[in-house]
Amino acid sequence: MINVTFTVPGSEKFHSRQIPLDELRKLISPSLKLHDLSQDAANSIDPITYEVVRHRLWSVTEEMGEALKRMSGSVVVTDANDFNFTITDEVGQEVQIGPYNLHLAASMDLAITWTLQHRSKNPGIKEGDMFLCNDPWVGGGLHQNDVSVFAPLFWNGELFGWSAAAAHQVDVGGVAPGSWTPRSRDVFWESLPTPPVKLVNDYEIVTDVEDLFVRRSRVPKLVALDLRAMVAANKIAHERLKNLVRRYGSNVVKAAMRRIMDDAERRLRAKLTALPDGTWRSVAYQEEAFEGDRGIYKIVLTMTKKADHIIFDFRGTDPQTGMINCTYAGMRAGVLSPVLTIVGGDIPWAPGGIVRCIEIISEEGTLNNATFPAGICKASVASTWATNNAVVECVSKMLDASQEHRKSGMSVSCGTWLLSVLAGTNQYRIPFVTMLMEPMASGLGAKFYRDGIDTGGSADIPMGRAPDAEMTEFMFPVLLIWRREETDSGGPGRFRGGLTGSILLVPHGTDSPLQLVCSGSGRTVSMNLGLAGGYPGNNELAMIIRNGNSRKLLRAGSTPGKLDDLKGERDVLPDEIETTLNPDDAYYMCWQAGGGYADPILRDPTAVERDVRDFRVSVEAARDLYGVVVDPKTLRVDQAATQSRRDDLRRTRKGMAAPPTKLPVKVNSGVMKEALPVQRIDENLVIKKYESEYFFACTHCGTLICRQGENYLENLQRYEGPSFKAGPLIWPEPARYVDKEVVFRQYYCPGCLTAFLTEVVPADHPEVSDKDVAVKKDDGQRH
Repeated sequence: MINVTFTVPGSEKFHSRQIPLDELRKLISPSLKLHDLSQDAANSIDPITYEVVRHRLWSVTEEMGEALKRMSGSVVVTDANDFNFTITDEVGQEVQIGPYNLHLAASMDLAITWTLQHRSKNPGIKEGDMFLCNDPWVGGGLHQNDVSVFAPLFWNGELFGWSAAAAHQVDVGGVAPGSWTPRSRDVFWESLPTPPVKLVNDYEIVTDVEDLFVRRSRVPKLVALDLRAMVAANKIAHERLKNLVRRYGSNVVKAAMRRIMDDAERRLRAKLTALPDGTWRSVAYQEEAFEGDRGIYKIVLTMTKKADHIIFDFRGTDPQTGMINCTYAGMRAGVLSPVLTIVGGDIPWAPGGIVRCIEIISEEGTLNNATFPAGICKASVASTWATNNAVVECVSKMLDASQEHRKSGMSVSCGTWLLSVLAGTNQYRIPFVTMLMEPMASGLGAKFYRDGIDTGGSADIPMGRAPDAEMTEFMFPVLLIWRREETDSGGPGRFRGGLTGSILLVPHGTDSPLQLVCSGSGRTVSMNLGLAGGYPGNNELAMIIRNGNSRKLLRAGSTPGKLDDLKGERDVLPDEIETTLNPDDAYYMCWQAGGGYADPILRDPTAVERDVRDFRVSVEAARDLYGVVVDPKTLRVDQAATQSRRDDLRRTRKGMAAPPTKLPVKVNSGVMKEALPVQRIDENLVIKKYESEYFFACTHCGTLICRQGENYLENLQRYEGPSFKAGPLIWPEPARYVDKEVVFRQYYCPGCLTAFLTEVVPADHPEVSDKDVAVKKDDGQRH
């Protein structure tokens, strides 16, 4: 008799965490030798050599991206750039990541450290191996469609580092095409995740492992091609890295890698130290956790910055539910991406150093720290993206408090992704699955000194782009009637959010119905928030015009120019649905724009006139939201009428707003004149000092709002009304989607009626101060 001893892995084994390096080294098999370097040796590299090697490492990562794009056959990769890559040290600390989808690269270290823990002994890690993973509980991606391939690099028998590539796959199995399952209640409705498995042995693909993985897909050849593209990207990285080591020596290259991470940490800590201490808060909402659901769900963030360290505290976030959850890896990616792009735009993108300045606090079993077997197929554009939104808002408020660094902050850009997956038989009678990547052309948030970039993309995917329209039509059985920017979509503000776009398409070249999976959010609550009183951008909208006249119009040589040109039944789609697109149907979708910055009635009237001339803002929105009167015939501003209109808007605000919850600050009359500004908070608020007390005051009229440390919102006038008051593209029927009441809410200075905060939120959204900035004393300390 043979005695067999085995253990059954529990789900907790696959719940990745950021663990101390000393602890990680104890978990790695002793037979795996690591190429390490002392800190003194790392510091000994001379500056010139360091810069040369650093730029060579950057060049290697760029070459990985080019190899991946040139070999892939997927429009998602070749045209939309939904991929990324990284180089790490021997224990997975990320030294360099690419400028593509930052969410994909930001959790690659978690997958590598997990592999070191659980694969170094059995089956072992050796030269020529590559591991495949699409398990978000491990890392390396946010949902099952994010497939990563990572490879250990050895030098003289020691593990020197890793390279990794990840790309979104259009289909990896599951109930619904595209592997997005609107009916999902847990992961077993979806494509099952695959923890790290050895795909490549001795630089050759292991065919049984490949077959096991691609068999699940509706487009196995496309997935197999992308796997080879990622394998090739890693092979190229290893060739270039080995050449670099041969030229400069392994210790010099490792020293440069260590220095890059140390430099990123040092520079981030220096920037944080220069920023004011304080606490900033945000609540990011989502709606419809699965098909048929009518709920609204929140991710709560309290961000505290003290000295050179930031704590992101997500306690209070709603429990996991439906398909909108993300794992710890997704939550951390949602934190790191804004830190890299907004705070660290001038800092090396070395997450291995950046994470040393960050602490994340979260409760397991919540929307953005989901435990197995939660549904996660929508994670990348649901709870990861919502986490990203909350972090963008808090980080930008922090930066706005600094006169030196406020230029880096921005309002929330497109707050989510409007997913549309089409599947069926194409014009060549071949089965296909594709994802419409047009929402890559979304609007960027406004900055304190300029408008957001129209259809400029997504802030967390710097190199993302909308695919070539003709390539979409060549590859798939559709005809794009239009792809254009949408007037009035950008969040109004003193500086306007970037406009977003829309498309109208019809089936073309096929008489077979197409399957359509539509998955989004932000139909009712705003996910693309403005800052400092700026308005949110537009809401999403997805709609099928069924049994319409589009084919008849096209045959007659007429191209529809607006939705009213199309006859037929208008089927406004919910956030989550799997349906069909028939040959006589037309599909319209409009995704989200960027939020605005500061009160729109502070905007330069000539800028509004220019926007009206360029079809960015309508004449009606110019009058109603910006208080700017533009002659509809000449398209010129009437300055006198504009001043009168803005005075009327302020009087209207005063008449309709509720009085402050608390009475105004009571001080003697001399305080107003004698109090001295000592510290900026944002566009509207400044901290003033009178004798030994500190006050929040309006920057526009000088009105004292409250004492420093109090909830300033309670001392403002507040208006609450229907959500469509936020703009012409805030759709007027939230009850179509959710059961909760959704409202437009604004807070005004009691003195000059300038808007300090503008939001579209559930009616039960708490009135909690979104900023608590500490005063910096003359001696440099804070209290």
